[in-house]
Amino acid sequence: QGHTLRQGRMADAEKDPAADAEGEGEDVEAEAQVEFKPLIELPPEIDHKSGEEDEDVIFKMRTKMFRFVEASKEWKERGTGDVRFLRHKTSEKVRVLMRAEKTLRVRANHPLAPSLELKPHAGSDRAFTYFTPDWSEDPETGVVEQRNELFAFRFANAENSGKFREAFEKIQKGDFTGLDVIKQDAEDAEKAGEKKE
Repeated sequence: QGHTLRQGRMADAEKDPAADAEGEGEDVEAEAQVEFKPLIELPPEIDHKSGEEDEDVIFKMRTKMFRFVEASKEWKERGTGDVRFLRHKTSEKVRVLMRAEKTLRVRANHPLAPSLELKPHAGSDRAFTYFTPDWSEDPETGVVEQRNELFAFRFANAENSGKFREAFEKIQKGDFTGLDVIKQDAEDAEKAGEKKE
């Protein structure tokens, strides 16, 4: 039975030589004219502003951030992400901004003021703390209002925390020279750390 079927196909191919080449005898364009209409119409693209459009990133480093909760006397994790120093293009004021990497929620947002006192956290060579008035979201309510906070930033290693401290203290003194080198060194150190993992 398989033998007769094959003979029948060969006979058909002999009748129509164009059918022997794959699909050359078929009208492909007629098949491709299918139109799908969306089930849900999407709104036009929204121009989302982050509030950082008038600022330049002068320092950035990956960190895990904590805040001290006075009521329970314990450190609570605020998230992991990049802590950035942003310099305003016209006023040249610098602020510290940290967003959680997955949600992009603001976890720290305050001026990098000369009065901030950066201290090693619990004797660690890779974590620093400081006390500051902050304007980030309240972790429980999501409300943005000014609160005095004690923050801790923990870095992957002592080298990264040293670069953070160096940039932090230079900016406090109003010295912006060499920050591009510190920023590049910090980015290179992070990439080297990612390759090890």
